[in-house]
Amino acid sequence: MTDDRPGAGRGHGSLERVTVNLTPRSSKALEQTVDLTGDSKTDTINRALQVYAFLEEIMQAGGSIYVRQSADSELERLRIF
Repeated sequence: MTDDRPGAGRGHGSLERVTVNLTPRSSKALEQTVDLTGDSKTDTINRALQVYAFLEEIMQAGGSIYVRQSADSELERLRIF
């Protein structure tokens, strides 16, 4: 649910409050990420959305994203379904 007050969530200076229902898998991923980074849940969710938007922009433009799980592993193409 979004905050429908006039001006809420618009621009870079205001905040938008939303309520989400996380699946058990997503809830576990959130906790794991908070543990790994030490960031708050809010900061973690904000960063995740920014990363997701960045990846979507690349893919929508016809680009590809590759990951390497360790220094000596092969590059693998990341696929998001």
